[in-house]
Amino acid sequence: MAEPQLEERAGPGPLDLRVATGSGQVQAAARALGVAPAALATALPDPGLRLLVDDLGAVALLRREWGADGHAEAVLVRRRGARIDQPAVLAAASAWGCERVRDGRGDDVRPVPPPADDTPLADRFLHHAALAATRVEVAVALARDAGQDTTKADGSPSLGADEAAHLAAAHALRPLGVTVLSEERSDRPVPDEEPWVVLDPLDGTGNFRAGLAPWAFSAALVRDGRPVAGLVADLSSGRRWSGAVGAGARRDGVPVRPRDAGTVVAPTAPSGSAVVVPASARRVRVTGCTAVDVCLVADGAAGAWQNLDRSGTHVHDVAGGLALLAAAGGVALGPDGAPLRLRPDTETLIRFVAAGTEQRARELLRELA
Repeated sequence: MAEPQLEERAGPGPLDLRVATGSGQVQAAARALGVAPAALATALPDPGLRLLVDDLGAVALLRREWGADGHAEAVLVRRRGARIDQPAVLAAASAWGCERVRDGRGDDVRPVPPPADDTPLADRFLHHAALAATRVEVAVALARDAGQDTTKADGSPSLGADEAAHLAAAHALRPLGVTVLSEERSDRPVPDEEPWVVLDPLDGTGNFRAGLAPWAFSAALVRDGRPVAGLVADLSSGRRWSGAVGAGARRDGVPVRPRDAGTVVAPTAPSGSAVVVPASARRVRVTGCTAVDVCLVADGAAGAWQNLDRSGTHVHDVAGGLALLAAAGGVALGPDGAPLRLRPDTETLIRFVAAGTEQRARELLRELA
């Protein structure tokens, strides 16, 4: 069946396209395109596909690819009434860390424009952090099995991929013009009144070395001790969480919020001991990737996170997830019950609980006291 045309709607004005989230939208998009629903169904769970729809029959199916020159691009593989210059298409490409959009039915290519210099810092951060995550994704893949394994001072593994990831991320974040702190470098001083970025180019190094998902890129923009914007990319699966306080949080382009789930996630077990299981938890998960852990609380997959049963966690491990948690409406409290504040110090260990609501966080503090 020939693909129906809707090009008369593809004028200069923007379409109200949004990411499809359910089978009903897939069925409607399939009817609009004249294809079987199975041709679009995997766009829902696959982080490398994005199905955009509106209420009037416009459809854009995007696929994330790399061009022959090594640059990431979003390819418009199926469309009805949508073009590569639509704001929603460009926004999806930007969130993927793609540098251009290409029309799969022709030779048209549109660069993804960076935010203007007068754009709010949080928005500029999210654009450049997405680019950083994509470049880290490539750098880590190319550095795999590079034979540069060492051990850090705290006993954790350090791989050649860690250094490659840092260099790729730092270069992508440089246009922001703010101080960037990284697990892979000594801290630089940050004046109290200035914002700063903290990143973990490759969180879950042990998982990466073992080939056991997940491992992730994590970055956060911090102002006055509060993480105000963050991006975490699970490099093992392609999932991405991004968001800013006041603008909400998203996972793969879909808005998310915490919920009162029964799963509690925790870091690796304390040395020589076991993870404490709170009385209110129905199950505990230990993923070995703290950045992803906190995102699971932000998006409602888990109900809470805690590290009170161990010495603590570094700020670069959790800042990206904490920014997503705050953007989604969640709460992080220190052992004293006060809201958690972050310092530009990647050496000091911090301890806290994270949950969807302050009530749940305080309940967890009481159980673990």
